Amino acid sequence: MSQAELWWDGGAALAESPLWCAEQACFYWVDITGQRIWRHDGSTRPAQSWQLDQAVGCIALRAGGGLVAALQDGVYALELGAAAQPQMTLLAAALHGKGLRFNDGRCDRQGRFWVGSMHEDPAAPERLPLGRLARLATPSESTGRWAPALREAMLVPNGLAFSPSGDKLYFSDSAPAVAKVWVCDYDLASGQAGEPRVFIDRLITGRPDGAAVDVEGCYWICANDGAAVLRYTPAGQLDRRIELPVAKPTMCAFGGADMATLLITSMRPAGAGVQATLAGALFALRPGVTGLPETPYAD
Repeated sequence: MSQAELWWDGGAALAESPLWCAEQACFYWVDITGQRIWRHDGSTRPAQSWQLDQAVGCIALRAGGGLVAALQDGVYALELGAAAQPQMTLLAAALHGKGLRFNDGRCDRQGRFWVGSMHEDPAAPERLPLGRLARLATPSESTGRWAPALREAMLVPNGLAFSPSGDKLYFSDSAPAVAKVWVCDYDLASGQAGEPRVFIDRLITGRPDGAAVDVEGCYWICANDGAAVLRYTPAGQLDRRIELPVAKPTMCAFGGADMATLLITSMRPAGAGVQATLAGALFALRPGVTGLPETPYAD
């Protein structure tokens, strides 16, 4: 399965944030604008979902069980049970104002949760670079619920990932006017990131969306509008391009019992044309390299 194969064809509006849970042997993901969290093990059994009352940008595992989710108005701890809606506990209210929402996020190797914010409507002509990339503060920090932002004045923060050892932090801005990926040195003890430097100035196709890192330290990035997932070495050199049957892949994540399956989410844009049939589906491939387990949020 070195080529992408259809894994789930539920047709999400904006599927994102795929997340492997080893304890439950399944993937979670979100439909941001569909305001829903999904779970599926890839079998013939139907996927399970939970409805929310607002957009959900991303999720992470939570130590002790459940998930952490960045919703429109804040970051919440979620307990997912048999009910159609999860139990929710607010961890931190959002700092962004009206018209913005959370987007891409994940935990660092020590369990600190990072997340970016963006305009709710990325196509709005009046939008300004009001997005920011920041993390929840730890109990030992005296900064309130949020640590100081790593970067502000962003349009669409995305592509967040950490190197295998945790000493490098990657992120991007997906807006067509920017479309860059940066990397920072990252202090494991303090959770402080150094000065960002350009890692990829422009993808060879499309624009950068969600990402993952494999055990070799290579950075896998979904090329939104490019119908591909790309692998870059730690030196920033492109070494693989895998074509996909959808124009707008959104994020990728490693999982499976051997961490050797790469799951890729996609979106179904309004007025989608030629490739609309599978837009919003999830795809899986086995690229011949394994990923790393995600560290749960340690609150």
